[in-house]
Amino acid sequence: MLLRDKLKSDPGFQYIVDSLNLISAAGRRALLDMPFLTDVESVNAELDNLESVIAVVSNAVNLHTVSEIKHHLMCLHDSQGTVCNLSQHSVINEVELFEVKNIAYTTAAVARSAEPLGLKEIFSLPDLSDVFDLLDPDHTGLPHFYIYDSYHPDLPDLRRRMKQLQARTDDPEAAVIYADLFSRHNDIQHSVEASLSQSLWSCADRLAVAVKRLAYIDILFAKAGLATAWQFARPQVSLMPETAYTGLFNPRLLHRNQEQHKRYQPIDITVRNGLCLITGANMAGKTVMLKTLGIAQLLTQFGMYVPAASASVSLVDDVVFCIGDEQNEMNGLSSFASEILKISGVVQLSASQRLLVLIDEPARTTNPVEGKAIVQALADILVSRNSISLVTTHYSQLGVQCRRLRIAGFREDLVGAPLSPENINLFMDYSLVEDNSDTVPHEALRIAQLLNCNPDLIGLAKTHLDNEALQ
Repeated sequence: MLLRDKLKSDPGFQYIVDSLNLISAAGRRALLDMPFLTDVESVNAELDNLESVIAVVSNAVNLHTVSEIKHHLMCLHDSQGTVCNLSQHSVINEVELFEVKNIAYTTAAVARSAEPLGLKEIFSLPDLSDVFDLLDPDHTGLPHFYIYDSYHPDLPDLRRRMKQLQARTDDPEAAVIYADLFSRHNDIQHSVEASLSQSLWSCADRLAVAVKRLAYIDILFAKAGLATAWQFARPQVSLMPETAYTGLFNPRLLHRNQEQHKRYQPIDITVRNGLCLITGANMAGKTVMLKTLGIAQLLTQFGMYVPAASASVSLVDDVVFCIGDEQNEMNGLSSFASEILKISGVVQLSASQRLLVLIDEPARTTNPVEGKAIVQALADILVSRNSISLVTTHYSQLGVQCRRLRIAGFREDLVGAPLSPENINLFMDYSLVEDNSDTVPHEALRIAQLLNCNPDLIGLAKTHLDNEALQ
């Protein structure tokens, strides 16, 4: 599984990926091809590299050197096709030869600039001086390339004569001679391209390594810059089947709230193997919490820091999102049909896989009686799985033996001001508390009353609620 496969899992994850300041086209491709790491050694190795680069970019002494390396990386093209052609012993053209020379030039330039940083192991780059010399016969030292005169003894005279004939635009005889010279020139140029290509075939593996490592350097700088700017923390890989965060926050929502000068409350949460049912009033942040847990898991296993003050993350085989409106108008499916098919897909996943399963208010779009039965069945299945499964719900009395968390929710004492639609988020406590009851909180009528909704509506609703409780 690659990062590109998970990019659209959640808009918040895509927001973070899109915010990475990648310098090169090769870096952008390599980012999408990053693997989802599932073993402790690989994740720790990736995080160790990132930590080393963060230490470098955080030191003001290195700012000029880092800027210099990024400047070199800006010139790195996405040359995967060119290198692939060489590895297949194809003849490459003048433009592709330029790309090869550019790889060699950039590799040497980055290696020189990075030497004082003390990251020799991470920045280990192959020696491509022979490649550069082959494509720089006039010893210009520049990354530019064309079929130089020095590649063939006939080229200087051919080009001189062709230039002279170009000035005789009205002379038919000159046009015939020019066409003959032009054909000869193309034959020589193709022969030079063939000769150079053959000389470069044996260098294809080194060129591929160079592009891969330069792209990786670009990615590391981008990850480091984002982690530093957004105050992310290094996740510790947990060897226990338990994941814990303190100060976990959703970057997309945090930035939006900051722009609107609104309050944002990070949360502390610990999740472990098995099923956890999460309850809370509407507007209590249940959906955002699920999304943020998924984002942090993905970031960890793609070798990135996470949006938290601290984190201890247990690795999984995959992150499964079942969040949001699943209506698929293109396929003619209703919200319920799309949702139930996705839930069915979650159930059908191999029980041997260790997953992070995130399901937001399943069966909320159908009638309450059948909806509750579906959630009970889903809970019965997930409770025995070797996965971390979190399900938010408004259904009470589900009768399943599992852990339960409740979002603290509405608190009138948080703000010394009247409640209004504009400031309602100030009254919400998004922290999580253990809840051993099998009932969900009832706060909707209290909030409606504080918002000065129609008293007849509220009164009748309370009467129906009281009558239902007596039955």
